[in-house]
Amino acid sequence: MTADPKSVPRKNRVNVFAIVGGPLAAVVVGGALIAYGHQSPVAIAAAIVTWCAVWWITEPIPIAVTSLLPLAIFPATGVLSSSQIAGAFGHQLVLLFMGGLMLSMAMERSNAHRRLALIMVRLFGGHGESGADPRRVVFGFMAAAAVLSMWISNGATALMMLPIALAVVDRSSNTALAPCLLMGIAFAASVGGTGTPIGTPPNLIFIDNYKKIGGPEPSFLQWAAWTWPIIAIMLPIQALWLTRRLPSRERLTMPEVGAWRSEEKRTLAVFAITATLWVTRTAPFGGWSTWLHLPDAHDSSVALLAVVAMHLIPNGKGEMLLTWNDAVRIPWGILLLCAGGFAIAEAFRSTGISLMIGQRLSGLGDLHPFWIVAVICLAVTFLTEVTSNTATANLLLPILALIPADDPKLIMIPATISASFAFMMPAATFPNAIVFASGKIRVSEMVREGFALNLIGVIVVATVSYFLL
Repeated sequence: MTADPKSVPRKNRVNVFAIVGGPLAAVVVGGALIAYGHQSPVAIAAAIVTWCAVWWITEPIPIAVTSLLPLAIFPATGVLSSSQIAGAFGHQLVLLFMGGLMLSMAMERSNAHRRLALIMVRLFGGHGESGADPRRVVFGFMAAAAVLSMWISNGATALMMLPIALAVVDRSSNTALAPCLLMGIAFAASVGGTGTPIGTPPNLIFIDNYKKIGGPEPSFLQWAAWTWPIIAIMLPIQALWLTRRLPSRERLTMPEVGAWRSEEKRTLAVFAITATLWVTRTAPFGGWSTWLHLPDAHDSSVALLAVVAMHLIPNGKGEMLLTWNDAVRIPWGILLLCAGGFAIAEAFRSTGISLMIGQRLSGLGDLHPFWIVAVICLAVTFLTEVTSNTATANLLLPILALIPADDPKLIMIPATISASFAFMMPAATFPNAIVFASGKIRVSEMVREGFALNLIGVIVVATVSYFLL
């Protein structure tokens, strides 16, 4: 099918307006701050952040390319030093995420993710000799997607799960199964990604901003204590909502798991050791970093050493568990987006913009904390429908960290989670886009189901966070 020729010029006009609008808005903001007597570093930092915000939301160019603006302009104009920019790109959290993405490449190369997914689907899906209940199959796929996305990027999880789900759909005559199953996978991947620090970039952006205001870096166990209760509540609600009209008379046949292969065993062994080292770095009793007198050891060190190990361990087929040709295929743009966000947060702090924003937000401290959290969750959830969750976190978390509260994480963590809870639009998240590209879901279906789940997510995140944190 060819594109409507009238739509191409219209899209080009939108791109032109967006391309011009970004720097124009930057000039207006920067000029206004200079006119009000602010110093040039403040004006430049605010102008570049405005420019990034316009382009991140409208996307006239890839958002990763937009993220190069602060990395290029801040050191050139003296807002940040070259060493501060280097610190943003070589940040421990950027290295951690890079290592995690490379490990997910090893999982994909060995096909171990498929085995884990099918085992979990059979476990939760209640597969028997007569087949499996469709509703339980949907929940099984969602549980598998949520668990995998805690350790593998959300988009990669959806991409890995999609062929397995389509194989099940092709064996069914029930036309209602495909949209339920595919949306369930996408939505569960987004929810599960909030469960570990490496699950999705906004989690790392929160940690960086929380440390900058004096908060301690959370361990994997501490992060799980904050987020897993929300996942445990949200996942069944999503499954019940999506399958509420799905007939359960038909019995589904699942693909066979097959015999274990040596590369699967070795990949999962390395991955299990890595996850164990992540979880036990600081706990219990100080963790191995204390026992081995390595106080500066970071989770990124574990991830990168695991990547090295994957390149050294044979897969039983004459190659290694991971090759550089596979490792280099990670989405490098996400790392640029994170680095750009860290540079923006540092510019806010070093120029004094953070202090000025904090003074302007002081009046919010008089409101009840629950309503502050609820409004922020609502705003972040629907903002993420039109821009990436990473861009949303980059823009908002440095500001939210300054809202007066007994503990800033009461506001920052719900916002971080809500940045991943966008279920309405195909372009809102990578998992949404991936399952929509299958052609099995209509936009109207995703909007209808996602709108309700957006509102449910706001209630769940705000309520659980308020009482838990």
